[in-house]
Amino acid sequence: MWTHLSTLLQNERRILLKLKTEWQNPPSLSNWTMESNGDHCSWPEIICATDGTINKIHLSYKNLSFPIPPSICDLTNLTEIDLFWNNIPAPFPIYLSNCSNLQLLDISYNHFVGRLPSDIDRLSSLHYFYLEDNNFTGDIPPEIGHMSNLTMLSLSRNLFNGSVPSEISNLENLELLGLSYLSIMPQWRIPPEFGQLKKLKYLNIRNSNLIGDFPRLVMNLTHLDFLSLSGNKLSGGIPRDLFKSKNLTAVYLYNNSFSGEIPGPIDALGLEYLYLSMNQLTGTIPGDFGKLVNLKYLVLSKNQLTGTIPEDFGKLVNLTSLSLYSNRLSGKIPAGIGKLPNLISIHLFNNSLTGALPLELGLHSNLVYFNVSTIGLSGKLPQNLCHRGLLNSLDVFSNNLSGILPESLGKCSNLKIVRLHCNRFIGRIPESLTTLPLLQTLELQENKISGEIPSNIISLEYLDTLNLSKNQLTGRIPPGIGFMRALDSLDLSGNQLSGEIPPTLRYRHLHKLDLSSNRLTGKIPNEVLVSILAISGFSILVLVFLAWFFVIRDHKNRKREQREEVEEEEDLPKPTSGFTSFHRLDFTEDDILNSLVESNLIGSGGSGKVYRISIGTQTDNFMVAVKKIYNSNKSDTKLEKEFQAEIEILGRIRHANIVKLLCCISSQDSKLLVYEYMENGSLDRWLHQKRNGMMEPGPLDWPIRLRIAVDAVQGLCYMHHSCSPPIIHRDVKSSNILLDSEFKARIADFGLARMLIRHRQGEPESMSAIAGTFGYIAPEYAVWARANEKCDVYSFGVVLLELATGKKASSTCDGCNGLVEWAWHHLLEGKDLVEALDEELREDPSYLNEMTLVFNLGLNCTVKVPSHRPSMKQVLQILQRCGTPHTSEF
Repeated sequence: MWTHLSTLLQNERRILLKLKTEWQNPPSLSNWTMESNGDHCSWPEIICATDGTINKIHLSYKNLSFPIPPSICDLTNLTEIDLFWNNIPAPFPIYLSNCSNLQLLDISYNHFVGRLPSDIDRLSSLHYFYLEDNNFTGDIPPEIGHMSNLTMLSLSRNLFNGSVPSEISNLENLELLGLSYLSIMPQWRIPPEFGQLKKLKYLNIRNSNLIGDFPRLVMNLTHLDFLSLSGNKLSGGIPRDLFKSKNLTAVYLYNNSFSGEIPGPIDALGLEYLYLSMNQLTGTIPGDFGKLVNLKYLVLSKNQLTGTIPEDFGKLVNLTSLSLYSNRLSGKIPAGIGKLPNLISIHLFNNSLTGALPLELGLHSNLVYFNVSTIGLSGKLPQNLCHRGLLNSLDVFSNNLSGILPESLGKCSNLKIVRLHCNRFIGRIPESLTTLPLLQTLELQENKISGEIPSNIISLEYLDTLNLSKNQLTGRIPPGIGFMRALDSLDLSGNQLSGEIPPTLRYRHLHKLDLSSNRLTGKIPNEVLVSILAISGFSILVLVFLAWFFVIRDHKNRKREQREEVEEEEDLPKPTSGFTSFHRLDFTEDDILNSLVESNLIGSGGSGKVYRISIGTQTDNFMVAVKKIYNSNKSDTKLEKEFQAEIEILGRIRHANIVKLLCCISSQDSKLLVYEYMENGSLDRWLHQKRNGMMEPGPLDWPIRLRIAVDAVQGLCYMHHSCSPPIIHRDVKSSNILLDSEFKARIADFGLARMLIRHRQGEPESMSAIAGTFGYIAPEYAVWARANEKCDVYSFGVVLLELATGKKASSTCDGCNGLVEWAWHHLLEGKDLVEALDEELREDPSYLNEMTLVFNLGLNCTVKVPSHRPSMKQVLQILQRCGTPHTSEF
């Protein structure tokens, strides 16, 4: 018998090695060798039964990019196959029905395509079936209702565009059902038969185009623990008996059109998460919410709720986050809220509250975020807000608070944002405020603060924004204020300051500098001159500027018309002088040159034009992208050699996340770079052009964005850490991250065009090495024109901010110039980080942690000091840890 078992184990190892070969020997399985020490049961991916045979194979995050080999079912005792988060492109592998003992199949977060087969019920032994986040289309087959052993089924985040079968109700053992983010489904209602799923504990149908009233069948699901119907088109009232189920712990109904009052009584005493925000709810907050002693998150923001905050909220001892902002609440903040021991976040802004802040706020809790701005409060600022020293942001602006600012603010060692403007504070600026080591924003404008500006304020090394305007300050401006290295916005206007304007300000290029309406003397820095002119001579400047603008514009228009006439002639193919290929090609130089016609043109700009060219016959063809870069006859030999050397390096790159440079064709007037064609275009097209109304590319949900980020950083990480010498991209941006038909991301366009264009335009030699695009360029690169890996990290950080916020890199706001500044201002102003995230995604709490992590990672990548930025390898490691476990919402 031992001989038989030994032979079986040897055969199983051979099967594993065969699997590795059929998966094209991925580096992630390099430990799978016949020579590996010990038996294969010690391999991390393999779990064996007590008899030594393989019964589980776990291959998540292994970057597998080939179909599942049918030979996997030769492992006859296999009960689990876990392939979560890979890049496998294939139809559904129905042949896995040959794994007769299979109980768990997880192929979620891959690139599977096509329809689910009608004989899917051949996988009858399955208990756990995860298909989330693939590209399956068509109907969900009714035969899935025959898989009677299923206890967990997730079909979320696919491209199903048919119907949801009522036969799912036959799965009497089902405990988890995920049908979320089926965003291209026709409008539908939950089949009433789903009320027969008596064992169901978890139901998630968020963002899936549901319509109609709240589905009454939910009331029959007496074991339901988790319910999410958020992000749909549901309307009407919330049923009165919804909160009678004592098993409920999480209810997410936000971002619908529910109306009426929040129902009561509340008997679901186990509730921990209640999200009803972004509806049209009216009436008052039920008083018996105070019975929910297990409640951790209460989010009722962005409704039309009236009345007062119930006094019994002071009994919610486990409450971590209270969000009631943007309603019509009135009355006082209950004193008991100040005594809650676990409270971290309070957001009550944009209401009509009155009275004083509870004096015990912060005394008993680990308060981190506190925003009660614009609600009409009076009284004094509590002394104990920083009792635990964890407060990160303090927003109480636009109220009627009075009294002196407490010295106890100096205990807030983690405080970054202080915004107390538009109140009635008096007295001096506390010296303790100037000792806060992390303070980045201090806004005290429009109060009645007097005395001098503390001289020690210049020691705040991270202070970015200082606004003390419209107060009663006297004395001199601290002479060393111009040496504050992080200072970017300074407004001291509307005071009674005197003395000389500090000479150190003459050498600062602040985005905002206003010293007007004081009694200052001395030489005026250029920035101050702008502020004064803005008051006294703005109209004249505007008229002069407009006159100058129209003259220059007309001149440029004439020059452009002349240039376009010349360029029409230049577009004709010229004889070439060099053809360099980097791969085995199925086309010739003539195939490319003869296809550079207007009908194939898909883009143009200052650097040249881009063509999409079909190679081959109508029945057997493939696409390539050709980038034509203009070049002048004056390009010198040195530049040509540099360009040729660079494309030689790039042409040798072989990586799944870098666009293949197939060949280069050189002529006297242009360079033609021939790349593999990427069907889904660039990332910026999917992120931004929909918002501009230029196109309707479809949804780009968070898991896809995260996967794009991981793909892109893998390509950049390879360039930085696996190439010798390291390759610097120099122009990382969302338009240079291309997506194939399955949304796999690849890095493209390594700044080769910039090298030639800048030379053609006659820029100085010192500038010829500068690549990059506004909004993405690292500050030190813009100044010194020296590129290194940290410049790419900065640019990729901007891309991460784009992915998290949905905003363009060039986005501006009052006082900020570009997305990076906007993001830092958002952080430093103490705003809720969730409000910075893409509004199309941020109301989905299941991914808020990941989105916030990516947002913060983007900030870390864009710090001003290059040495403080992470390496690309560190960025990759952080993003790879950002996956979503199955315990989260599907």
